[in-house]
Amino acid sequence: MAPRTCVLCENFKAILKRPKTGQQICKDCFFYVFETEVHNTITQSNLFAPGDRVAIGASGGKDSTVLAYVLKTLNERYNYGLNLFLLSIDEGITGYRDDSLETVKRNQQQYDMPLKILSYDELYGWTMDAIVSQVGRKNNCTFCGVFRRQALDRGAVMLNVDHIVTGHNADDIAETVLMNIMRGDIARLGRCTSICTQGEDTIKRSKPFKYAYEKEIVMYAYFKKLDYFSTECIYSPDAYRGHARTFLKDLEAARPSAIIDIIHSGEAFEVSEEVKATQKAQQTCKRCGYMSSNELCKACTLLEGLERGMAASGITDRARKKMEAEGPAPENLRTIPFFKLPTGQPAVAIEAPS
Repeated sequence: MAPRTCVLCENFKAILKRPKTGQQICKDCFFYVFETEVHNTITQSNLFAPGDRVAIGASGGKDSTVLAYVLKTLNERYNYGLNLFLLSIDEGITGYRDDSLETVKRNQQQYDMPLKILSYDELYGWTMDAIVSQVGRKNNCTFCGVFRRQALDRGAVMLNVDHIVTGHNADDIAETVLMNIMRGDIARLGRCTSICTQGEDTIKRSKPFKYAYEKEIVMYAYFKKLDYFSTECIYSPDAYRGHARTFLKDLEAARPSAIIDIIHSGEAFEVSEEVKATQKAQQTCKRCGYMSSNELCKACTLLEGLERGMAASGITDRARKKMEAEGPAPENLRTIPFFKLPTGQPAVAIEAPS
């Protein structure tokens, strides 16, 4: 059987079948359509303005590496006028994050972008290795997710950026929709498909890869020969998300459009006014100044539990009530530095490409 010709250019041999559309296309056409679809997502959602300082959440993995490469390419091709930075969070996971950060440092040189690395140890006084030694592997992802989100905002403040972009792809968002349905989390279900989020007390955050399939990101990285780190987090196999991921892969195998269909379904969900009325109003944490729906934000609650040797207090109501019964937090309790949005020049020195 003769090799198929690319269905787009009709000049070159097709070397891949797009998971998203099923089209058989050549490598150059794949690069073009992938980049153009991301560009259309950016422009149709008005994600950026000329002069924006944009921090790319960089882990060294495929998603953030491809995001950095594509954003640099589109910024130059379409003259977005962005100032791009790499922002990495070091969770303190020996044998995983220390290796992936070496990849980020190489990306810094390859893409000629300034890099800032902020560690959990520096911000919270704890590494994930130390946290897991206390809490085990059942709820460790809760700590990491809460701490990482706040660390990204705090790192962005240090860089004085206007905007954080992350490599969350279509698969990630579809998984989140499924997780929120399975947990009955109405509050998150109403906002988890938003391409851009921003509160009064947080930095704008967006997902340019919202409609990009994970398989296509992998193919892009492979054919572009990008330098990325491919090892899975050693603490993630037991994460709840894994169940949603397995279910989604089964759906995708039977119906490739299932990923986008789930995202569109999530976009169509509307939270009723009755449910909205029961949700807590947004406020700021009295201890660290970060956004919160309670007097203490989740990060401060988790950190206090760790410091007092009662780590589960931030996970279950029963454990929280037990800690409250022990009395107020000691005055010398380690706390997170107070959060303030950027107002001027970068608050810290950043490592520039040599």
